[in-house]
Amino acid sequence: MEQLLSIILLLVILVIFTLFTYYAPYGSDVMGALATAAIATFLVEALQRYVIGDIFNIPFLQETGTVAGELSGVIVAFLVALAMNVRPQNAAILAVSFAGIGLIPGMFSAYLIAFIIIFIEKRVKNGLDFIFIILLCVPLARLLGVLITPLVDGSLLQIGELIQAATLTSPLIMGLLLGGIITVVGTSPLSSMALTAMLGLTGVPMAVAALSAFASSFMNATLFHRLKIGQLKSVVSIAIEPLSKANLVSANPIPMYTTNFVGGGLAGMIIALSGMVNDAPGTAAPVPGLLVMFGYNPAGQILMYAAICALVCLAVGIIGSIVFRNFPVYNSEVLNQKEKYEN
Repeated sequence: MEQLLSIILLLVILVIFTLFTYYAPYGSDVMGALATAAIATFLVEALQRYVIGDIFNIPFLQETGTVAGELSGVIVAFLVALAMNVRPQNAAILAVSFAGIGLIPGMFSAYLIAFIIIFIEKRVKNGLDFIFIILLCVPLARLLGVLITPLVDGSLLQIGELIQAATLTSPLIMGLLLGGIITVVGTSPLSSMALTAMLGLTGVPMAVAALSAFASSFMNATLFHRLKIGQLKSVVSIAIEPLSKANLVSANPIPMYTTNFVGGGLAGMIIALSGMVNDAPGTAAPVPGLLVMFGYNPAGQILMYAAICALVCLAVGIIGSIVFRNFPVYNSEVLNQKEKYEN
């Protein structure tokens, strides 16, 4: 029952944020800002504190990583404001309101307050807009962030805790479902980094998400190459960051999403049984997903399981390209010509 509930809640969250991404004002840009903020804070924290700092016992780098993680609310607020075309100075003023506030409360609060700032920028001239923003928006943003924090802790983070608990009781099932979902989301505008950051995943589930995302690179590159969905630069791009080719993926949803769910699910099952952990939420991406694992697990174990998952996903990619070899696909040239014609 716990496994079913966690997956249902996760799917509900996916639907909500997919609708936000596609239909909310600035939705796609804001979700991209969230993913970038997760890298700029959680990934820096993981690599500086847990990988380099802990392995070599360097207190200065441990402190550097800790500080980076504590700035998640500030960084996401700044990036969200910029994504909504707020002037850089005003974006920075808004960002300082969120010191000590987490990533997700910072994102939601900054998104809402940014509309007020945009209104002020249009109405107040002669460079006096920042005065109104300091007097009105800074305390309002801080208050909103403080109020939203317990709501986030009681909803999104609760789902993450349910997933972690369900992984311990049924690792194979949760590995299959979580690995499959994460790799599919990783190729969509929603972003797997943003999703895992929102849920605050840690431990085994975050390890599943991170290494499934890493292994999916081999699968996606194989599909792009063998189905001729993209040219060489597109093949390289999707291997490094699947989100960079979300337009091509969404133009070919059936072969891409089906194959990703199967390959990601198999990789997730393998990782769920490995016992490896990852306590850096928001690092579900190919390169960060692999690197951050070295901060929490033995290097030999990581390399072995990463190689196994990569081979599994490579095989799934080859099989998927055979299954869908006669399936009509949009390649990069056709898609570019279509977009040019529509514009």
